[in-house]
Amino acid sequence: MTEPMTYGRYLALDQLLTAQHPISDEHDELLFIVIHQTKELWLKQMIAELEVALDLVRNDRLVEAYKGLARVSRIQAVMTLSWEILTTMTPSDYTRFRDVLGTSSGFQSDQFRAVETMLGLRGGGVPGPLTELHGAQKSLWDEANAALARAGFDLPATALDRDWAQPYEADPAVEAAWAAVYREPETHWELYQLAEKLVDIDDALATWRHKHVLTVTRVIGMKPGTGGTPGAAYLQSTLTKRAFPELWSLRTSL
Repeated sequence: MTEPMTYGRYLALDQLLTAQHPISDEHDELLFIVIHQTKELWLKQMIAELEVALDLVRNDRLVEAYKGLARVSRIQAVMTLSWEILTTMTPSDYTRFRDVLGTSSGFQSDQFRAVETMLGLRGGGVPGPLTELHGAQKSLWDEANAALARAGFDLPATALDRDWAQPYEADPAVEAAWAAVYREPETHWELYQLAEKLVDIDDALATWRHKHVLTVTRVIGMKPGTGGTPGAAYLQSTLTKRAFPELWSLRTSL
């Protein structure tokens, strides 16, 4: 006889709640693990939303893509807020168990790199299977530019047919095309709203990076990160990254 479905069975709570394995006896290590495991779960959801959004944009179903893109930016807001919880852990607290982390580092998160890659930021970090998979395909920014071209806007060939694995380089012609959308939003409403959904995501990612830097600096100062990473110094260098650069630069010309 099949067992009745319960809350615990449906959510696999036996597995989920026993997946935390602190190595030290320090109380704060559990918080450190839970925070990072939670982030990985949200990253998994972001990847699922971006996969759907990519397919919808690819097929010019822009309005249908808005919901998933809005969900991504809201997930990002929750992830950013979680840094506030981690700031309750003082430098003294972290120092007591930091050595058990060994060479592990958030720099090794395949899912975070995959999200960046899916958005359009390529290169950096430790590439894993997900990052490599999405790195060989068009990013969300590539697909948005392709949709813009299909709508009749003049885009350079380099934005529409290139080695997708290589980092994207901003192009004045791409900026000009999107600026034309912004000058007549009523005429190009679907593309205009798509662009704003993308800016929401970029904005949220920049906010997440900024809070990440503040949290790391608050907890370890300017010391190197675990695994030999540069720590806060590297994180600060990422603050100017934008997945959709022309959507930011066009604002100056409007």
